Amino acid sequence: MTNNGTKRNILSMLVDNQPGVLSRVAGLFSSRGFNIDSLCVSETTDPLISRITLVAVGDMLILEQIKKQLNKLINVIKVMDFTETEFVQRETALVRVRAKPEHRAEILRMADIFHATVVDVGTEHYTMEVTGDEGKITALLRLLKPMGIKEIARTGPVALAREKK
Repeated sequence: MTNNGTKRNILSMLVDNQPGVLSRVAGLFSSRGFNIDSLCVSETTDPLISRITLVAVGDMLILEQIKKQLNKLINVIKVMDFTETEFVQRETALVRVRAKPEHRAEILRMADIFHATVVDVGTEHYTMEVTGDEGKITALLRLLKPMGIKEIARTGPVALAREKK
């Protein structure tokens, strides 16, 4: 739950890999005043099908209406709501942090602790890649902030339902 009583919703959709499908899906959310917090789209093992992972915060009643309308779209194959189910999620972040000589060893230690990888080294900055859940990435960013974060690019979560036991 967020501070204002709305819920963070993670939806995963299998859709036809065709032009315009993403636009129609996003249009359903915007027409109902739902902001899409993150969106990730990629091809599945079948090149004719894409998976859309979408995070939105809002009223559950409106979300139920949106899900019903999503299921009516011709190009939507399946809609899965992970809000009340067990699932695995990960996101990736690239972080460019200021690397003063006196902080470089500490930054590398943090990268090691968080299983992050330094993917680029410049004269004044390190660029790190970190993958994990939202909490892990947020914790690393909080520790790097005093060093001087120059730039961040985050994917938002991708998710799959856990296997039923």
